[in-house]
Amino acid sequence: MLCNGRSGPVYRTKMITRAIKDTFCANLLSVLRNNDLFVFKRYRSMFVPKSKAVENHHLDIIRNFLQNNKRITVLTGAGVSTESGIPDYRSEEVGMYARSNHTPIRYQEFLRNTDRRQRYWARNFVAWPQFSSFQPNTVHYVLSSWEKSGQLHWLITQNVDALHSKAGTKRLTELHGCSHRVECLSCHMKMPRTEMQVLLTNLNPDWHAESIDIAPDGDVQLDDELVQTFQIPPCPNCGGLLKPEVVFFGDNVEKSKVDFVYDKISESDALLILGTSLQVYSSYRILLAAHKQKKQIGAINIGPIRGGHYLDFHIKAKCGDLFLLLG
Repeated sequence: MLCNGRSGPVYRTKMITRAIKDTFCANLLSVLRNNDLFVFKRYRSMFVPKSKAVENHHLDIIRNFLQNNKRITVLTGAGVSTESGIPDYRSEEVGMYARSNHTPIRYQEFLRNTDRRQRYWARNFVAWPQFSSFQPNTVHYVLSSWEKSGQLHWLITQNVDALHSKAGTKRLTELHGCSHRVECLSCHMKMPRTEMQVLLTNLNPDWHAESIDIAPDGDVQLDDELVQTFQIPPCPNCGGLLKPEVVFFGDNVEKSKVDFVYDKISESDALLILGTSLQVYSSYRILLAAHKQKKQIGAINIGPIRGGHYLDFHIKAKCGDLFLLLG
């Protein structure tokens, strides 16, 4: 029988798990400081869930899909960015929810609670140098090449990491916004996230903290006591609240953006879903729209997909492996 006391097996297991996580973070921090890219690739792979090898019939499926559909809309999720070193939320064993008690900030919390805004910006300030340095991977570059060849009609991403833009994609809708931009909630002035970092640095010249376990939204874990002295700037234009130009949990995607995405699907021959379970409704309804319009729908995702019965095919493999073999 398991014992839940501080001396029992459950407690010891939790302590061992915490020790492993702390060691991982310490080692990764050392790797980043020393710019050891070879070793970092080994740590980066820890964020990608286990998957089966790509098989020849998988390649046949994708090649036929590309041959039969000349104008494709692609929907990407966090499973595309894990191969660049950014963890996702929901993957078994390696996702943020499996490895920590991390909970993304909710929109109403950010609006109403000064302490929560202070905590958010302190953590984002610490994460930004690393989060902004992540680079595109094979999937991002292949999709960019599809755009250049005319095969990619439009790309819709749930990710806020700007990796598709870094890879050169132009025909792009960032469904949940982008953490590389900041907006004022009062006057709607916008600025690059790099400028926000300067404002935060100037207000907090002697404040310092480190953390490694970055979330998909560019958040990290810090002790609450540490963030109590962190100062956040008002909008330099009107004095209003500054917020990343992203859709927080509890907020809604603008209707105009949703309508625009539906139009792009209607203009396309098919929808290809990459690296997402579609658990968030804002992305799931894109699948529903494509199904309603009788488009062919395919998916490449290691894990299960909400609404899987609507798919014409589902390849349970790593997107990067399959795209690399496509040539």
